[in-house]
Amino acid sequence: MTGATVELREATHDDFEAVAEFTRDTWPERDGGDYIPDVYHDWIEGDDKRTVVADVVERDSTGGRGSSDEVGDAIAGIAQGVLLSDWEAWGQGMRVNPAFRGEGVGMRMTRDLFDWARERGATVLRNMVFSWNVAGLGQSRATGYDPVTEFRWATPDPDPDADPALDVTADPRAAWRYWTDSAAREHLAGLALDAEESWAVSELTREDLRRAADEDGLFVVQADGTRGLAYRVREYDREGDDGGEERWVEYGVGAWADVDAARSLFAAVARDAAERGATRTRMLVPETTRYVSDAAYCRTGVADEPDFVLAADLTADHRRR
Repeated sequence: MTGATVELREATHDDFEAVAEFTRDTWPERDGGDYIPDVYHDWIEGDDKRTVVADVVERDSTGGRGSSDEVGDAIAGIAQGVLLSDWEAWGQGMRVNPAFRGEGVGMRMTRDLFDWARERGATVLRNMVFSWNVAGLGQSRATGYDPVTEFRWATPDPDPDADPALDVTADPRAAWRYWTDSAAREHLAGLALDAEESWAVSELTREDLRRAADEDGLFVVQADGTRGLAYRVREYDREGDDGGEERWVEYGVGAWADVDAARSLFAAVARDAAERGATRTRMLVPETTRYVSDAAYCRTGVADEPDFVLAADLTADHRRR
């Protein structure tokens, strides 16, 4: 850092090569690479988001800014904030160039996003960290995030012949009534997959369930009362590991009262996924012994590890941390 300073600014398309250089191999010990180089140009576009980069700026002897050739187009870090609602924001894509770790770059970018979200009316900014990413968890806590919840992905196989044993309706009122008193809602702090931003969670609302019902994507298990719910949030195509195209269908949350309800819920989801041509699915479920073992008991696939959600209270002064 001798003779140079770091300035924060909005990311541009011209930053791609510098960002890709230090994000292509973010987790060398894990299978698969970082998503940022693959989606960068589309990722930084859009309203209600800020993608900040920490730009390394060379200074000459008089304190003036040097040329880009002198600097070498170095980027010390990148992070993104997205507004999910009029009071919720999401932080993602926090990466620090290994050459600049320990310089406080992550802290500066995080506080920049806190300020940006706060100025737009958000009162909370959440993020998600893989449970195995100990460094990311430590950085999140150090920069002002507090623990909220953990979840795991359930991955029911699409099956056009799946037949729920219990009645499955699309009643959003019954779904909301069940959700408000469910153990799943308590564990997840009311959060489920966001309908617009992938890999983000936001507070599940009554309107979300109504919208899912209108789109034939709400599944409510009912037998002597309501005993479970799930709903579809999105479907998309992406390249698979073998180079072929995969059709993904995602479900915002799965909640159920017992194994019988879980089995019928997974059957309804498996049939829906098949009808939509899915080759892969995933459903967010609470990371508890009961929910994960219920899914396993129903012979539904589950991810190997959970993911953690943290949140920063934007009404607090994080400069004191």
